[in-house]
Amino acid sequence: MKSPANKDSVIARYIEGPKLLERALAGLTEADLDTAPAKGGWSIRQIVHHLADGDDLWKMGIKQALGNDQSEFLLDWYRALPQDTWADRWAYAQRPIEVSLALLKATRDHVVQLIEYVPDGWHQSVKFREPDGKVEIVPVGFIIEMQADHIVHHVKQIEAILSEGSS
Repeated sequence: MKSPANKDSVIARYIEGPKLLERALAGLTEADLDTAPAKGGWSIRQIVHHLADGDDLWKMGIKQALGNDQSEFLLDWYRALPQDTWADRWAYAQRPIEVSLALLKATRDHVVQLIEYVPDGWHQSVKFREPDGKVEIVPVGFIIEMQADHIVHHVKQIEAILSEGSS
């Protein structure tokens, strides 16, 4: 894995993520937030919490890379259970979304500030052990691009859920 060469455009997409999500959520009622895909899956509310928690988890990998380049970043505790279990344990279906939206924006602002101030932070990395034991070197730039794409993916999912409901 490599950090993308187009650092400025990736960071711009990363910064834009929370705004993109907020635009997709604009005008939705509490009942709308509880809408899930017709064929099953998470509700819009659950997706919002998932996005905030995903960014929060990976923020620690970024900070670890910036402070201790090439150290092993462990998410075994999280990957030990299915994401649906975490969604249940962390009450994704019941919680209001405002705090998670604020966390998502704050996390992204924090990470961008770190990248601006840590020399060559874009290319620093952590080791990440896959379930099969294989160790991947994961650069900060790759993580940031992954998280930027993650929001885009889920915003499209939210738009699809909403278009199902209006058909």
